[in-house]
Amino acid sequence: MSVLFVEYPKCSTCQKARKWLEGRGIEFTSRNIKEEKPGREELVEWHRKSGLDLKRFFNTSGNLYKEMKLKDKLPQMDQDEKYDLLATDGMLVKRPIVVAGNTVLVGFKEGEWEQGL
Repeated sequence: MSVLFVEYPKCSTCQKARKWLEGRGIEFTSRNIKEEKPGREELVEWHRKSGLDLKRFFNTSGNLYKEMKLKDKLPQMDQDEKYDLLATDGMLVKRPIVVAGNTVLVGFKEGEWEQGL
C-alpha cells in the first residue's frame, strides 16, 4: 500500500510526524503542501475518506487563516465554497495529512496514527 505524506517541511508537527513514520519503517512519498497544494478533487476525496468534519481540514492556527478572518466567515460558507477556498492555498490546509488507501489522517495525533496505520 502506498502512503502519501503531505507536509510543510518547516512545520515542527510535520517534522515530528515524519520521524514517527520513519521510526516505524513506514515507507511514504512526501509532498510539500506549499509547493504542490491539494486540488479540490483531492480534498473532496480525502474529506470523504477521513469521516472528519470539513473544518478539521483548515489550518486554524495559520497566519493566512487568521488574516482572512475565516473563523467568522466559515460558518456562513457552504461545503463547496469551503472546498474551493481550501484548494486556493496549501497553507490553509491542516497538516500533516497521511493518505494510505482508504485511511486519511489529518494533523498528527500519535494515538490516531497508531490505530490508522
